[in-house]
Amino acid sequence: MNIEDITKMTELIGVQLPETVIILRLFVAAILGSLIGLEREYHGQPAGLRTHIILCLGASFVMCLSINSSYYGTNGDVERLAAQVVSGVGFLGAGAIFKYGGGVRGLTTAASIWTTAAIGMSCGSGLFISALAGTLILLFTLIVLNRVEKRFIRERTNRTIVIKGIDHYCFVEEIKNSLKEFKISLKNISFAKNIHDNTIEVKAIIQTANDQDMDKIIANVQKIKGVEFISCNTDIV
Repeated sequence: MNIEDITKMTELIGVQLPETVIILRLFVAAILGSLIGLEREYHGQPAGLRTHIILCLGASFVMCLSINSSYYGTNGDVERLAAQVVSGVGFLGAGAIFKYGGGVRGLTTAASIWTTAAIGMSCGSGLFISALAGTLILLFTLIVLNRVEKRFIRERTNRTIVIKGIDHYCFVEEIKNSLKEFKISLKNISFAKNIHDNTIEVKAIIQTANDQDMDKIIANVQKIKGVEFISCNTDIV
């Protein structure tokens, strides 16, 4: 590498972004982040509209500041700061993942958080077309492919049924037999009993077809002696 090549590299790195350009990039990042956040908010995810806007905005801001810091010779390293954003967002995404019933929720949201940070960094770098393309592809994955998956690929759904009542001989066994009458997959069953008043809470994790009539299943369980309360939740990704 000769002196001329080093001079060209210095010219490329030493670019100062005017504040008007920074503001424009922040606005674009906020808009693109809001599009992704609206989709997550619509599906009731913990990381929704505001989280994705702030995340995309922050990632863009860091990229703008890192570019300017290299111009002012403050020992700024664009690649190093970008790596810190990526690793830091990983911890934020981990907070959106939690165990629920028979599965894990929040994996898709965690992935969207990580990708939103990358989109924000693209905006901060001035790669608006790439950022817009990434946003459109992400939205296509979250909206269109989600419907395709539910209709053609994921034909079964995990559900958690909670049953409360007064315990008696073979109470849990009767619940098992009642659920198995509908040819569903019983993945796990657990119970907790209060020895003072003989009340019991049974939690069953089942796998059913997407179009399974849950009303019939619940009505059949209600026939069991001692049952006082039933609730059913569907595991959402």
